[in-house]
Amino acid sequence: MTTGASEPPRRRVARVAVLAAVFVCAACGLVYELALVALGSYLIGDSVGQASIVLGVMVFAMGVGALAAKPLQSRAAAAFAAIELALALLGGLSVLGLYAAFAWLDLYGPALVGTAFLLGVLIGAEIPLLMVLLQRIRKQAAGSAVADLFAADYVGALLGGLAFPFLLLPVFGQLKGAIVVGAVNALAGLALVGTVFRRELGFRSRVALGAGALTVALCLGYAWVTAHDFEVTARQQLYRDPVVHAERSRYQEIVLTRSVREVGHAGTDLRLYLNGDLQFSSVDEYRYHEALVHPVLNGPRAEVLVLGAGDGLAVRELLRYPDIRHITVVDLDPAVVALARAEPQLRRLNADAFDDPRVQVVNADAFGWLRGNPHRFDAVVADLPDPDETATAKLYTVEFYALIRAVLAEHGRLVVQAGSPYFAPRSYWSIEASVREAGLATVPYHVDVPSFGDWGFVLAAPAAVAPALALPPDAPELRFLSPATLAAAAAFPADRDRVVVPASTLLRPRVLEYARMEWRGY
Repeated sequence: MTTGASEPPRRRVARVAVLAAVFVCAACGLVYELALVALGSYLIGDSVGQASIVLGVMVFAMGVGALAAKPLQSRAAAAFAAIELALALLGGLSVLGLYAAFAWLDLYGPALVGTAFLLGVLIGAEIPLLMVLLQRIRKQAAGSAVADLFAADYVGALLGGLAFPFLLLPVFGQLKGAIVVGAVNALAGLALVGTVFRRELGFRSRVALGAGALTVALCLGYAWVTAHDFEVTARQQLYRDPVVHAERSRYQEIVLTRSVREVGHAGTDLRLYLNGDLQFSSVDEYRYHEALVHPVLNGPRAEVLVLGAGDGLAVRELLRYPDIRHITVVDLDPAVVALARAEPQLRRLNADAFDDPRVQVVNADAFGWLRGNPHRFDAVVADLPDPDETATAKLYTVEFYALIRAVLAEHGRLVVQAGSPYFAPRSYWSIEASVREAGLATVPYHVDVPSFGDWGFVLAAPAAVAPALALPPDAPELRFLSPATLAAAAAFPADRDRVVVPASTLLRPRVLEYARMEWRGY
């Protein structure tokens, strides 16, 4: 057996080339996994479920691929190059294909499982073949060869894990990012086999690999050129009205649609969607925001905290009270606030709320911000995305409402948008129970918002007696809410009366389970 000290330079270079290929392939493989998880989180919203499906299926398939590679070891170089070309094509086009399955075919679940399985089989076949190639350069003990190979593999996986969120997504986006990784994957495989192991390739293998490389290059190149048009077309397929603005921020997909005319209403209907969930319709958003904001202002209100509401519509209602001295808006995504500041029709709708000197915007996670905040507020408006994702479910827990209670002034009040007591009664009453368990007295109420249906809120205060559900005596003229309407809002029909359900906590996010179960059919 040749020792490392007496190893010829060419052999040493060849070993480094194999380990470099392991490094690159591992990075590409992990990016494919993360891309599937991220896409599922954007489209479906279930990040934990999507990660479990993708990782579970891929790890199982990698075992299948490792076994399937046994018969290929006699022609390891050609087989490895072919596998890398297949991986480049499948992985590079995986996001595009799954997005098409979601937008047009309604087959996202089966397509995801199938894609993850095929990718896993191909990734699993890489290591056995690379082990054979490494041993052909220089025979060494199995333990040493495995250590070298897996060291390069794990370090490469680290690179892929860091490159995906911090380089590929911000620079290229999901569609083009996957295409770039596919191209890198193909180049790494072909470069290794075409230089170090070219003598092992027969004429037919060279022709076949050349044709395969050309096919992959043409497919990835065409996908790159048409990626933007494809994404625009596929996105429009998901929305009823024409899309006038779309972007994928670091946190979510932001889509603004506008229809020419809504029957029975003058003007246009502007709608904001975050990750596919409707946030408001300009036709009836005033019903939602009047019900959300004005009851919580029936009392001291000099200092107001708004959690979420990056569209500026809740802030618009707050600014109708001249005695409010300061409004702090904590919204995670600066892209939503930037859109609310820039889009002309949205600016008209929110009355340029963010330009008011009384408004301060903080782009931060509401949970983390509350933990470090020393200030007290007279009123807190929690206008946060629905708890149908892991990331948002923590904002509807006992722990979160306890943090809000800690920043409320002695006579302060809290209002929470709590979903639909009609379509999702368990979710709604679990949120109300969570607010109560955090030590606040609650008043549940609901109103009709045509775009949403029957929609519920929870008014609360850190007192033994629940706050009065009433409009402020000096409330401005409102389009929808009146004292009679608000009094009726506290009554729930017999078929949607209080449901006794447990509160939601960080360690047991029951509201997430309820939301997924109840909204599944809508």
